[in-house]
Amino acid sequence: MIFAAQAAWALEPFQVQDIRIEGLQRIEPGTVFASMPLRVGEQYNDDKGAAAIRALFALGVFKDVRLEANGNVLVVVVEERPTIAEVDFAGTREFDKEALKKSMRDVGLADGRPYDKALSDRAEQELKRQYINKGFYAAEVVTTVTPVERNRVNLSFTVTEGESARIKDIRIVGNQAFSDATLKDLFNQDTGGWLSWYTKSDRYARSKLNADLEALRSYYLQRGYLEFRIDSTQVAISPDKQDISITVNITEGPSYVVSGVKLEGNYLEREDEFKSLVTIRPGQPYNADQVAETTKAFSEHFGNFGFAFARVEAAPETDRENHRVALALQAEPSRRAYVRRIQLAGNDRTRDEVIRREFRQFEASWYDGEKIRLSRDRVDRLGYFTSVDIETQEVPGAPDQVDLVITVAEKPTGSLQLGAGFSSAEKVSFSFSIKQENVFGSGNYLGIDVNTSKYNRNLVFSTTDPYFTADGISRTLDLYYRTNKPYQDQGGNYELISTGASMRFGVPFSETDTVFFGGGAERNHIKAGTNIPAAYMAYADEFGDTSTSIPLTIGWARDGRDSALAPNSGRYQRLNSEWSVAGDARYVRANYQYQEYVPLNKKFTLAFNGELGWGKGIGGRPFPVFKNFYSGGLGSVRGFDQGTLGPRDVTGSSLGGPKKVTLNLELITPFPGAGNDRTLRMFTFVDAGNVFGDKQDVRWNDMRASVGLGLSWISPLGPLRLAFAQPVRKFAGDRIQKLQFQIGTSF
Repeated sequence: MIFAAQAAWALEPFQVQDIRIEGLQRIEPGTVFASMPLRVGEQYNDDKGAAAIRALFALGVFKDVRLEANGNVLVVVVEERPTIAEVDFAGTREFDKEALKKSMRDVGLADGRPYDKALSDRAEQELKRQYINKGFYAAEVVTTVTPVERNRVNLSFTVTEGESARIKDIRIVGNQAFSDATLKDLFNQDTGGWLSWYTKSDRYARSKLNADLEALRSYYLQRGYLEFRIDSTQVAISPDKQDISITVNITEGPSYVVSGVKLEGNYLEREDEFKSLVTIRPGQPYNADQVAETTKAFSEHFGNFGFAFARVEAAPETDRENHRVALALQAEPSRRAYVRRIQLAGNDRTRDEVIRREFRQFEASWYDGEKIRLSRDRVDRLGYFTSVDIETQEVPGAPDQVDLVITVAEKPTGSLQLGAGFSSAEKVSFSFSIKQENVFGSGNYLGIDVNTSKYNRNLVFSTTDPYFTADGISRTLDLYYRTNKPYQDQGGNYELISTGASMRFGVPFSETDTVFFGGGAERNHIKAGTNIPAAYMAYADEFGDTSTSIPLTIGWARDGRDSALAPNSGRYQRLNSEWSVAGDARYVRANYQYQEYVPLNKKFTLAFNGELGWGKGIGGRPFPVFKNFYSGGLGSVRGFDQGTLGPRDVTGSSLGGPKKVTLNLELITPFPGAGNDRTLRMFTFVDAGNVFGDKQDVRWNDMRASVGLGLSWISPLGPLRLAFAQPVRKFAGDRIQKLQFQIGTSF
């Protein structure tokens, strides 16, 4: 640019009668004319020439700019920068190429953009930074620029990743109240173990270290160490960039006990209500989590009365001599506000009404924090979004108004899945399903399921309209064709074939409780074959091999678990019942399940599952054998062969029964060496249960029981569950299967 400016200064001043541009290939002449601070008819001089060159270079699209004079014509000679034809990566096993291309676009390097050496150097440094963030300190990047036709270049980043740096040592200096082992156990990063190939817990990352330091700080602040601080953190890397040592220097300070809690400020004359929200306990060690929980509860309670901008602070008054602290909870509710407008963002596919109908906070109503939180949870429970965020924005010039902005991130809600599974009970099974949980963004569900299990085969068509009525009553239609037979059929080829259709409605009686009711028609056919159980044959002889029924159904569900796949806390309950009011088969049947998950600490969870089943024939008819409950194996009493508990006929075939009791107790913990990974967990368990015949009493003396050890893993291939059980209460003739497992996959 300096040389070009000197060339411009060598021109004698003249009156510009015309401006001609030479060297353009892709850039429009209008872009150049619009950027130049020099026009036809103006007097050219050195200052204007230098300013014109600076303006053209500032566009970032020219490699060289010169000004020449041809009489009174100003000639602008430019050389365009080459554009980037393609950006490619080689040797990048640790990162997805599309993710890397996105990061390159963020620094300005992408297909079609002008090539700049400084920009490619910056991109190279960005690439190295990403590798360093994942612990690859020895990674090397070589940039290759290859010219191609039409003044374009191909950029190739060749990466030699090397080995990731491993954490060799973690030291905590200054701790006295707690042992090194206790504090290191809080960290997700460690020096590695036999499962480090899976957990990657020995790979250093600054973001992970920051999270571990926060966990360390939280641990001390939960136990009264109000003045705890982290003085410094040193991360040392070996000369070969393979080993990392981490040293954390801390000062614990004394442990403080809460001497008292008082409320200061304006509490809307509702002091008693706010006092009931205080979780801080005088006489107990200071706990920062309790303080944060209390101030958050105060802010949310203010929000329930429309005070969206309430400020609540906990001011500690420390007595360092006696190591006691008094807390003053200072509140200023500020001003009451109402919601002017609710805006939606991010729902490119889902219709606005699908989201808005879940809202309990309305426009032009007083701001209500509880209703806003409930609205957010209801939208999240739809399952259509990966994230749901609500932001409160002040309205300029209207201090008593706010706008709510709901931002959602949509996820694919349709799936076309082919699957295969293998279990010790059912051997190989195949499945096919096509599902769409949000058809055309309407919030409706449509699904087709096909299963080819050896013992249970089905074809099910189902559709659900969650807002069949404006009040939120749902409607579900099912069409199904199922075949099944007992698990221990000894090679028999008989089958029970069920065909039917049903319709049910779900009525929300509260925000957490839904009652389901409906009806249907069903046809059951006992297809005779070898080794058919005598009870099936007897039922077919007396009532015919084909039975029809018109079952009415009613049920109730409440799910408060934190996760359906790997729950750690919460409660789940469901009750389903059938009453066949017409047809050949007359019966009532009910099933109740209760689950409770209690987190004992960060690692251990206690889980309880109980299930009761009951059925009875009515109208002078026995309970249909094809409606019997079964027990034994995974999902009931482990250690016994699948579905073999309970009554048997003279051939030894398991019949199941109209009464069922199942009790399971599990102690769940992350797998040793897997850190705090909740997708890979082990558990110890105690199971008890059995199935009883129509004329049998449910007695504890007849219950089977087992104890054992299990493993559950939400693997990349699908969920896996394995259990090794030892029956501790069994009877002669029971079929034992100590090792049981099940795994499924999708492709």
